[in-house]
Amino acid sequence: MLADEGRDGTRGGLRERKKQATREALTLAAVRLASERGLENVRNEDIAAEAGVSPRTFSNYFSSKYEALAARNIDRARQAADTLRSRPEGEPLWDALIEATLSPLAGAERAHRAPEPDVLARLRRMSDAPALLGEALKTGLAADSELAAAIAERTGTDVDRDLYPRLAAAAVTSAVHVATDRWLRADPPVPLVPLLVQALRQLAAGLPDPSTDPGAAAP
Repeated sequence: MLADEGRDGTRGGLRERKKQATREALTLAAVRLASERGLENVRNEDIAAEAGVSPRTFSNYFSSKYEALAARNIDRARQAADTLRSRPEGEPLWDALIEATLSPLAGAERAHRAPEPDVLARLRRMSDAPALLGEALKTGLAADSELAAAIAERTGTDVDRDLYPRLAAAAVTSAVHVATDRWLRADPPVPLVPLLVQALRQLAAGLPDPSTDPGAAAP
């Protein structure tokens, strides 16, 4: 196998993995610096330095710090889509979707414990920045498309013709958004993962009316 071939024998596999690693390093550096310093105190150059690359390399990947931060949404959606494709064939769709949606956080210990109040306050201020909200909207649409394609493959539907894959993907994305917003504003702070599980399970159950089923809204 040539040095720059992928595992499947295609040229460029190693190059693509390196590019993805650089992209991930930049997004993680952006999140880390923004949460530590406050988004307004972080420059593109700071993110590049934190990731160990040049400002020019940063600009090859992202146009702004806001785009670098919001890029995590699409990266997680791609991972969830890949995980969904790899789930057992006979597994019920919504069980597979829950596992796939949680997969990007499998190794994130912080997501399984309540954050410190000051950390949560900084993250809340960052998430409320208008410029970041705009980028998040754009990446959210791209994330829907990634997940919808995987759902269409699993269900034998057509992502361009049938309503189901895009409806299901949009529902999952909305559940993640609602759970994350609840996590950001919880007082006292709570872990993120249990909220995601609760939201996704309610969705999988068809969002039963809690006024007629008191247990429907329970964790």
